[in-house]
Amino acid sequence: MTSANQLTILRMASVPFFVLLVVYNYIGGALMVFVLAGITDLLDGLIARQFGQKTQLGTLLDPIADKLLLVSSFIVLSIDGLELTLKIPLWLTITVIGRDILLVISVVIINLTMERRLFPPSIFGKATTFLQLLTVFAVLVLSYLKSELPSVNLLFYTTFALTVISGLHYLARGMKIFGDVEEES
Repeated sequence: MTSANQLTILRMASVPFFVLLVVYNYIGGALMVFVLAGITDLLDGLIARQFGQKTQLGTLLDPIADKLLLVSSFIVLSIDGLELTLKIPLWLTITVIGRDILLVISVVIINLTMERRLFPPSIFGKATTFLQLLTVFAVLVLSYLKSELPSVNLLFYTTFALTVISGLHYLARGMKIFGDVEEES
């Protein structure tokens, strides 16, 4: 169990605390947990690369930890009954989760019907993850400050657009893999 993997597991373990803090309206605490989870994400990757701690377990756990944090954040920050100054629109949450479900199903189908493949993130995927994290961070900060910022809607629409674009891009990559395999047959 490398220190990079331990940081990834710590990030996964922080998710229930983050959700509870938001639900019980401890937004400052939730913001702190979210920022610390982001720091562990940066550190685990840096440690894995710099100190030769890349492992198959880490390769599997890191994206799972990221998705757990993001999906949980989007869901809890969309709940109507909570006392948040600003909520993530439900249509954006559904889009984010829908894209992730589509990606997981595609990867499972490809890995079950062909040889095992890894799917490194594309530039669109990385940009989408960054915008999704920024969206959660902005909603947490604005809710903590009990402030509204009309321009945050631009962030919601941009996150939506890039989420759709990256989902279509990954879908096209998956279809290309199927096409390449059929040409070889």
